[in-house]
Amino acid sequence: MRIRQDGMTGAKRSLQPVKNKLISLGDVLTDSGRPIYEFDWDLLVILDACRLDLMREVADEYEWIEDLGSIRSVNSATAAWMRDTFVQSYREEMAETSYVCGNPFSESQLRAGDFAELAEIWQSAWVEPGTVPPEAITDETIRRMRDSDTERVIAHYMQPHCPFLDADDLSKGKELDNFGDQEWRDVWEKLSDGSLEKQEVWEGYRHNLRAGLDEVETLLNNVDADRVIVTSDHGNALGEWTVYGHPGDMPFDCLRTVPWIETDATDSKTRDPEDWTANEADAGRTEQLHALGYR
Repeated sequence: MRIRQDGMTGAKRSLQPVKNKLISLGDVLTDSGRPIYEFDWDLLVILDACRLDLMREVADEYEWIEDLGSIRSVNSATAAWMRDTFVQSYREEMAETSYVCGNPFSESQLRAGDFAELAEIWQSAWVEPGTVPPEAITDETIRRMRDSDTERVIAHYMQPHCPFLDADDLSKGKELDNFGDQEWRDVWEKLSDGSLEKQEVWEGYRHNLRAGLDEVETLLNNVDADRVIVTSDHGNALGEWTVYGHPGDMPFDCLRTVPWIETDATDSKTRDPEDWTANEADAGRTEQLHALGYR
């Protein structure tokens, strides 16, 4: 269908999954990465889909980022990262972890019973243009860390993952009322076929990272944690080796080498968090994943 409708462009899109599968075969020959449970932390902040070079561009804007390092992630897409991170060899650590999650892949990849708490915020805090706002993750993490004594907490922000909050014209999600009747391509598909320029995509991506980091800064001022790590589950490809976005099981540094920031947090009680779990999201999980660019 794509080939008939879009000619050579459609043919390239149709063949890309096959090409990605062939590339992924090389993943077994590269460094498999280090799971986050190999490190010592009280609060782990995940900034979904954050490239290391993107973080380098904005790190100097935040005083709490004193040293920006890197780590090799265990995979190159969220679902695969969850699959390879939350394994039975870490069941004791998982049982002491409260996971505040903005990514809908938690429904298929995680079991609530494996965690002290699995708070799937995407179920109640989904907003246009098709994502979970960073404020929701901040507020729900603050509420849980003030009210409980869980050994470890994970705060999984959707930013800087598309759609971009300040540039929804680049990566607008589907309108939920007409979900099945719309032509829709995410920002990476538009970049790959030339509909968008790399610079405008990069600017939207960078602004989206700032939106996440601004909320992380608020979080760090409203919880107590001696050992905080800020990192990402994977990066994004912008054409490296003809790959765009973040297919799973890819070996490339742009997808697997992610930021690693160590800091701490002190609760100054400058934020009175809202209860985002009281809401009811309009979008189903499939619609949510489509809005994030997944098929």
